[in-house]
Amino acid sequence: MTAEWLSPTGLPGLVLLSAMVLMLWRISLLVRRWCIGRRVGAALAAGLAQLPKRYLRDVHHIVAREPRSARMHGGLAGGFLAALALSFMLHVVGLGGRVAAILILVALLAMAFGLALQIARRLPVKPSRLSGGAYFVLPVALALSLGFFAAAALPRAFPDSVATSTALLGTAAIAGFLGLGWLAWTVADGPMRHAVAGAVHLVAHPRPLRFRGQISADLAPLDLDADRLGAGKIGDFGWNRLAGFDACTQCGRCEAACPAFAAGMPLNPKKLIDDLANGTRAAHSRLAYAGSPHPGIAIARTAAGPQAELVRRDGKDDGVSFIRPETLWACTTCRACVYECPIMIEHVDAIVELRRFETLERGETPGKGADALENLHLTDTIGGHDLRHRLDWAADLDIALLAEGKSTDILLWLGEGAFDRRNQRSLRAFVRLLKLAGVEFAVLGPQERDTGDLARRLGDEATFQRLAKENIACLRRFSFKRIVTLDPHVLHALRNEYPAFGGTWEVLHHSQVLAELLREGRLAITRTVAGAVTYHDPCYLSRYNGEIAMPREVIRRTGADLVEMERSGLRSSCCGGGGGAPMTDVPGKRRISDIRMDHARQTGAARVVVACPFCTQMLESVTSARPEVLDLAELVLAAVEAVA
Repeated sequence: MTAEWLSPTGLPGLVLLSAMVLMLWRISLLVRRWCIGRRVGAALAAGLAQLPKRYLRDVHHIVAREPRSARMHGGLAGGFLAALALSFMLHVVGLGGRVAAILILVALLAMAFGLALQIARRLPVKPSRLSGGAYFVLPVALALSLGFFAAAALPRAFPDSVATSTALLGTAAIAGFLGLGWLAWTVADGPMRHAVAGAVHLVAHPRPLRFRGQISADLAPLDLDADRLGAGKIGDFGWNRLAGFDACTQCGRCEAACPAFAAGMPLNPKKLIDDLANGTRAAHSRLAYAGSPHPGIAIARTAAGPQAELVRRDGKDDGVSFIRPETLWACTTCRACVYECPIMIEHVDAIVELRRFETLERGETPGKGADALENLHLTDTIGGHDLRHRLDWAADLDIALLAEGKSTDILLWLGEGAFDRRNQRSLRAFVRLLKLAGVEFAVLGPQERDTGDLARRLGDEATFQRLAKENIACLRRFSFKRIVTLDPHVLHALRNEYPAFGGTWEVLHHSQVLAELLREGRLAITRTVAGAVTYHDPCYLSRYNGEIAMPREVIRRTGADLVEMERSGLRSSCCGGGGGAPMTDVPGKRRISDIRMDHARQTGAARVVVACPFCTQMLESVTSARPEVLDLAELVLAAVEAVA
């Protein structure tokens, strides 16, 4: 028995070959499901060549935000893959001999370390964000596989000192069949699905710029002449998107970061990705999900099938997997889920594609979102305002209008804040600062239209593209060096989304200009701001545009004592004002803005400094006792020379 066990064609080789055949069959089922998706032009050769770097650098950079998880994953995945590869070489190919066997044992030490951390992570109490079910079986299967690898390698590593028996070797073979067989089986439907799908997802990622250290958050333009607009069925997504949905590890990092989920709104980004992954399954097939549901929505038990519409609005809970409309519209598009995802899944892209179908094909934009889109159609503003009144708030400020044939240093883009009384105060403060610093600037006035950002996030790509093209044509008639805005949503649209339509300029946020003016001494701080302040990072400035340093530099130059919230910078929590969420008004247990104000109160600061008109509105809407809310420009204005 021992000789047979140790031979290249013995039981270890049989176990490994059987597991490999099973795994390849299960992978073929997975690939067949991805073929439902649209063809896309992914650079597969380049992605495959970069896969090791993308996995070891980009993925593990995100995993390492939780050091304990990084150690667990590094030991467990690294040890398992090394042991598997070496065991195959030793027991199937017949190469490596004693050296390979010893290396297997070393790899198993790393695997055992990771396995211990994984078990400790879930016992005695599993964190609520982690999925259970088959994920509780995973450590058992890995432990059985570890035992098999060890029993097969020990006699080869120490042939003179390790006693073997038929019972021991038979038990090891059974452990190998059970452990490796279960792991191979779950490659199609279960915890190991992410291992295969994750590799394919990294190779054919829809946003390869993310692997070059760049922020990639602009939405891809929609072909308005296509037969179907947006994603109504699972096959409307690209095949690489389907692989991305299957890549989910159900770690729950997105769930823990999602402001809508925290507020008890009917959106759990982890469950949404599971819903989309289930869309490729045959109708009425059994589903297994043991994580947190969308708040208030029962977990489905059977699949609707690839031919079914993904979104269902009849309100029935009949145990069939559909996505509810309120789940889509609860999203603020803050990209916290995307930033936290260790496998770099693009949740927000999927939500916008689903919204595009709802809005353009079905005309089902909920709440005041439909009114906002109608206003944009009729007046080119969200609130239905007359463009001639965009400068009514500035009658006493003598602001120059940009004229054809003349040039200016800064074109100040006012945005929708020009029609809101509260944000008119922020604009007035910034205009006064520009004048104090002697900056040459002008505005478009009635020729400035809405950028279309809200329309795009609500799924109305047609209105966005119309506004973008009209704004680009307007801007080409004028001469200026750079565009400056107080609105990060405007910043993102002009800087990152207009280039796809031929509009490319230098676009800055007002925090960047204020930092420049203070640094150069063109604005002189003469009154130090007393007391502690905390700063709320707007999602469209931080996660969408990577700007977290300049606002903080400005605050520190005023002399204020900056106290950071626990969730700040690129991991900041949303105010609830993005993605049209205030318009669609999906109810939850709490308002997102109330939760964010709780974060601010915990710092003990007397003021919350903001850098976005939507953030100002949302945080000032908190009715309970709270810190004062100030725009960055208002804070600076209170500290500069010659200001009463």
